[in-house]
Amino acid sequence: MSQKIIIREAENKDRNAIAKVLLDAYHQYSEIMPEPLWLEYRKSLLDSVHGDTPLVRIIAEIDKKIVGSALLFSSSETAYGKPELGIHSPILRLLAVSPSARGLGVATLLIRDAARRSLQLGATTLNLHTSEMMSSAIKLYQRLGFNRAYETDLMNGDTLVQGFRLDLLSSVRSTAGQI
Repeated sequence: MSQKIIIREAENKDRNAIAKVLLDAYHQYSEIMPEPLWLEYRKSLLDSVHGDTPLVRIIAEIDKKIVGSALLFSSSETAYGKPELGIHSPILRLLAVSPSARGLGVATLLIRDAARRSLQLGATTLNLHTSEMMSSAIKLYQRLGFNRAYETDLMNGDTLVQGFRLDLLSSVRSTAGQI
């Protein structure tokens, strides 16, 4: 029997559980990143969860336990403090799935919900950024219809952070609303 995954908007009381999911999910990168960079990245993860700039925090639950999360921001200014990127449509950040819940489709459901919410806001695109070290995430994004948005690439130290964009209107037309 498959486990039922519930996607919902997070409440303030969920922030600590979201932070735990993020740290569990992203811990694997602490082994490949230089320690000072990892510590800075870890701080930015926690600041995003506990800050007030996300438009919405989306979570996935299985048996009332939070196993996944994603943050949706309104622009590059609110997501990264970088208005110069010129992104004025939703940005999906910090998609995370607990290692114990990987392979169940949690990430896909979180992305679909972010796309649905973006459409409800009147947006025509959904953006995100990732780096090459997150190769399985990149494969998922491409499978769901995201295309590289080179003009939104940015550098984080020596790391290229790649921009991706989903055309929400094409996605809705081509798959009857299911990215």
